[in-house]
Amino acid sequence: VYVRGHAEDYNRWEELGANGWAYADVLPYFKRMEHSHGGEEGWRGTDGPLHVQRGGFRNPLFHAFIEAGKQAGFEATDDYNGSKQEGFGLMEQTIFRGRRWSAANAYLKPALRRPNGDIAYALARRIVIENGRATGVEIERRGKVEIIKANREVIVSASSFNSPKLLMLSGIGPGAHLQEHGIEVKADRPGVGANLQDHMEFYFQQVSTKPVSLYSWLPWFWQGVAGAQWMFTRSGLGTSNQFEACAFLRSAAGVKQPDIQYHFLPVAISYDGKAAAKSHGFQVHVGYNLSKSRGSVTLRSPDPKADPIIRFNYMSHPDDWEKFRHCVRLTREIFGQQAFDPYRGPEIQPGEKVQTDDEIDGFLREHLESAYHPCGTCKLGAKNDPMAVIDPETRVIGVDGLRVADSSIFPHITYGNLNGPSIMTGEKAADHILGKQPLPRSNQEPWVNPRWALSDR
Repeated sequence: VYVRGHAEDYNRWEELGANGWAYADVLPYFKRMEHSHGGEEGWRGTDGPLHVQRGGFRNPLFHAFIEAGKQAGFEATDDYNGSKQEGFGLMEQTIFRGRRWSAANAYLKPALRRPNGDIAYALARRIVIENGRATGVEIERRGKVEIIKANREVIVSASSFNSPKLLMLSGIGPGAHLQEHGIEVKADRPGVGANLQDHMEFYFQQVSTKPVSLYSWLPWFWQGVAGAQWMFTRSGLGTSNQFEACAFLRSAAGVKQPDIQYHFLPVAISYDGKAAAKSHGFQVHVGYNLSKSRGSVTLRSPDPKADPIIRFNYMSHPDDWEKFRHCVRLTREIFGQQAFDPYRGPEIQPGEKVQTDDEIDGFLREHLESAYHPCGTCKLGAKNDPMAVIDPETRVIGVDGLRVADSSIFPHITYGNLNGPSIMTGEKAADHILGKQPLPRSNQEPWVNPRWALSDR
């Protein structure tokens, strides 16, 4: 799924000290990286390495979902990655010619064809720091420990879990925590491993009274047919992730940007495909995406092979409970619209008996799960911010010759999936690494709902 993020997400980054990362700054990098097939003209890139498309949008349930949103009084958008970043519309995917088009396809595989492209196939144990400068990386491969020297800089891109882990193993992090593990402190940065954020979601599932969902394709024979179609003709269901309709909504009047995300799916099934409903159905993945809960990543031990301790502290802020209760009730309102009348059967989950706050909270405790969007553990910010780890040019504060470029540097989580913002981070970091001037700021102004202060729609 491809979601750039809302303009307010990046303006918030700048307010938090990430100078040069406002929406006007990052929009040119989104355009540079994109090869958009069908996006809004003037707002989208068309010759970048990352292919972005929409699905076939053939299932009538997709149409019912978008129409139901409009009937409930919400906005519709032709391109949520364009000028209008709120409302119901078609979801975008990083798929090209029927195959998932990942960052590896777009960037890594072409780079490995260069003479200086090499994969070490090794465990990074720590960054070597000498006299306040990163000079190399200590690795382990085939049972031997060795050091790869850096001629210029070391760039860490190891995820929101392993980037802070690697920094801490190298002596960069909260001083007291490092000393507990016998690690020499090279730079006392208390923000390393702090500020962990993620998106949570639940599935709202409904029986379909018409046999139009993907349930017909779940028997092994029809899965084989879908697989054969994809294998031999690159056509059929296998060419889409089936998340082809979506919505980005505001939870209340006075909320300026959307904070609720919907992924609609024309089948009732668990995310991993292991638990399907026993009949035709449909569902929407519902997430309150601007949670105030914060977690942390800390070291379990100084052993590089030991996994870090990850504490998400999900739902630790009371506002999260209020917002997710609203998500349940709002989804019932949307699924109750006339557009779903031909398809709507009984509610599978939460279930029609789940109505009170306590009942909804019980459902949420049982069914909320991660959307796998961790970020924020090496926060980008101003050098005088004690919790900042990375400066606006992606350099580690307090150590020369060292940068971080991945979702761990996000000061605040964005309102949608993190794949797109993570790739943009790499694009923008590349210019900083190469010493280039940033791309010129955009003067395009995205649409803002004129009713945002008075209404949620």
